Amino acid sequence: MMSVKVTTLDKPMPAERSRFKETWRNLRRSPSGTIGLTILVVHLTIAVISPFIVPYEPTKIDSKNLTQNPSREHPFGTDSFGRDVLSRVLMGGRIALVITLIAGALAITWGGLLGMVLGFLGGATDEAVMRVVDALLSLPSLFIYLLVISVLGTSNTVLIAILAITNGISIIRIARGATLDFVARDFITAARARGERTATMVLRELLPNVTDVLLVEGAMRWSWMLLAFSSLSFLGFGVTPPTPDWGLMIAENRSRLAIAPWGSIFPMLALSTLIIGINLAADALAKAMGLDISREAPV
Repeated sequence: MMSVKVTTLDKPMPAERSRFKETWRNLRRSPSGTIGLTILVVHLTIAVISPFIVPYEPTKIDSKNLTQNPSREHPFGTDSFGRDVLSRVLMGGRIALVITLIAGALAITWGGLLGMVLGFLGGATDEAVMRVVDALLSLPSLFIYLLVISVLGTSNTVLIAILAITNGISIIRIARGATLDFVARDFITAARARGERTATMVLRELLPNVTDVLLVEGAMRWSWMLLAFSSLSFLGFGVTPPTPDWGLMIAENRSRLAIAPWGSIFPMLALSTLIIGINLAADALAKAMGLDISREAPV
């Protein structure tokens, strides 16, 4: 008796996985995206392994080697305290990356959720909250940072909080604008007709459609938070000496740019390349997802 081999069709790939693979494929095809991701991966890798590869203790003062030019012993030279610049540059991005990553995640979470809720509900509440948001956005961010720090003091918790709050306010507008594109769609109308709760519709129906916008906005905000954090350190309101930090290193060595510029130039280059890498990756990510990041959110 002839046996018949029964073949089963492969299960269709889930939509989320298929979309992720398509986005990743488009991202890899972008030259600028590849460059940005490479720079970002290099910086993140260095931040993780830097404690194990630094040639010298980054906070050790050596009075015999003050402001030395680059040499075999000190490839990036030494600063005004005789500390090895290469070691401090390698370690300088760790605290900035940790603080801004945590603050960015918090900003996307609370700002994104509030923006979606406002866009979904609309009405007087939406108008009132958005006018408050507009008023807060009119204030210079640096002014808010310095005001809060002068009252609460400088600590990692305070820095994370003010970065998360100020950037979350901007994300409210982005999330609300993205939500307004979907509230009149059929799937939202059907969810309303089924009597689903507001929280269920926001999390199950709106969030998957707004996630792309939030991810791209979060990536852009990350670079701005790095600049803000480094600016605070440069002004003396960020990390406390002798903690290795790029903004603090630039401030400590700026008075000796004419005689020993290495202490400021190399942290500048490190910070600049990281921000360029993030911006290139974020722009390529937006294009891979088919988003127009130049479009302004509705008021």
